[in-house]
Amino acid sequence: MMEESLIGWQKQPNNLNIQGEIERAILEITGEEVDLIASGRTDRGVHAFAQVANFKIESERLPIEKFAIALNSKLKNSIRIKSAEEVEERFHSRYSVHSKTYRYVINNSEFGTAIFREFEYNFPIKLEIEKMKEAVKYFVGEHDFKGFKASGTSSKSSVRTIYDANVYQDGDRINIELTGNGFLYNMVRIISGTLLDVGIGKIKPEEIPEIIESGDRTRAGRTLPAHGLYLVKVDY
Repeated sequence: MMEESLIGWQKQPNNLNIQGEIERAILEITGEEVDLIASGRTDRGVHAFAQVANFKIESERLPIEKFAIALNSKLKNSIRIKSAEEVEERFHSRYSVHSKTYRYVINNSEFGTAIFREFEYNFPIKLEIEKMKEAVKYFVGEHDFKGFKASGTSSKSSVRTIYDANVYQDGDRINIELTGNGFLYNMVRIISGTLLDVGIGKIKPEEIPEIIESGDRTRAGRTLPAHGLYLVKVDY
């Protein structure tokens, strides 16, 4: 029997979600209701290797070194706790973040794969990876990424800093990896779609600075599907 699929991180009434499932497990173990605070929300279909979340409890009934094991025993197999540790009172999973690293995975083979179909985006047309490598470097630095966000984004400012940006190939897979101080809603998926358009010759690498400067969403690339996106690392 297959597990019911999760709809993303954020707690929602009558829907299976990651936040709600972990809070339920904590309640079972400690007897306390908590408000789990994550480094950021992941949408339905997005994967996370290293999401970070914090909560506060009064209970000391379970040693911290056994917390991850205890939580995993209560959680669905699609959610795994990798570690647990005590932090300072002022620590905040979201506001204490220094940088995040995201990876977008494109399977660039003709037929894709059945096994990993929900974990990468299959694009069967051969991409020019060297041009994508050239283009991605233009995203490094502080920019106004207004043209690389989804409509309706609530962030007050669209200025973000990208510390590192790379495109690399692993067999049939092309990986786009971005590290920055924060990302707008759908920003990584739109940047990845823009780089894909570079790879098929629709956009030239040297056009990227002008597209960023324009702030025009229609000049950037498509928004790639959520299932190819991974939160890889959160640094504090």
